[in-house]
Amino acid sequence: MIMDKLERLKTIFAEMDRALVAYSGGIDSTLIAKIAWDELGERALAVTAVSPSLLPEDLEDARIQAAEIGIAHEEIETHEMANPNYTSNPVNRCYFCKSELHDTLKPLAIQRGYPYVVDGVNADDLHDYRPGIQAAKERGARSPLAEVGVSKAEVRQLAKQLGLPWWDKPAQPCLSSRFPYGEEITVAKLQRVGRSERYLRQLGWQNLRVRSEGETARIELPAEQIKEFTIKTDLPTLVAAFQEFGFLYVTLDLEGYRSGKLNQVLTKDLVSSGNI
Repeated sequence: MIMDKLERLKTIFAEMDRALVAYSGGIDSTLIAKIAWDELGERALAVTAVSPSLLPEDLEDARIQAAEIGIAHEEIETHEMANPNYTSNPVNRCYFCKSELHDTLKPLAIQRGYPYVVDGVNADDLHDYRPGIQAAKERGARSPLAEVGVSKAEVRQLAKQLGLPWWDKPAQPCLSSRFPYGEEITVAKLQRVGRSERYLRQLGWQNLRVRSEGETARIELPAEQIKEFTIKTDLPTLVAAFQEFGFLYVTLDLEGYRSGKLNQVLTKDLVSSGNI
């Protein structure tokens, strides 16, 4: 089954002839970059959008991974932070982010002679609230993983099978996803979240989020790691570090990390309004 999906992915790229990959360095777009390179070689180009919402270490990972794959890799700046529709952080914030991304990538693709821009949206993404997917579609981008029905688990399975050493890399969406809808996003806020998450990873905790709510940092870890975290971590030192980064208060989410947790407020609002 999964091998059939891989063959269909290869066919998609072979039929494209030339393709530009919207490449964040996450495992989804890295798998797409790998298959694009395998099928198209020098007729494939990976492009990473650089902005304050991308962690510097994620950019460095993208560079390293692209070099190991062999695919040509370029970086281009995007300016979503200049758009108040983005920084005001409405529920459809991702729409404006992906609009900026693809409004930047599409002209580049046309200029360089790439008829297709492809991204790493997978089949599971279609079942979550992802307004950015609509923005990409409106601009003609294709999502081969979603087209073929490749789930997130299958992405990792294929990545491992194709020899990508990052197949189990934790998901790392843009830093703006750490803020509750309606809270204004600024470069300073993004930086303090980024520094806080980097601090925790340097302590050895990899799959995590630091949610920013006003002046409070809320640490999310997998539920099974919470007890170990409280035992092994020097909490006063951690609090002092986070306060140095710009937070006043530091809390630990006892429910544990769950992808897309901030979207639960959308379901709550729909229930309250009687729409579901």
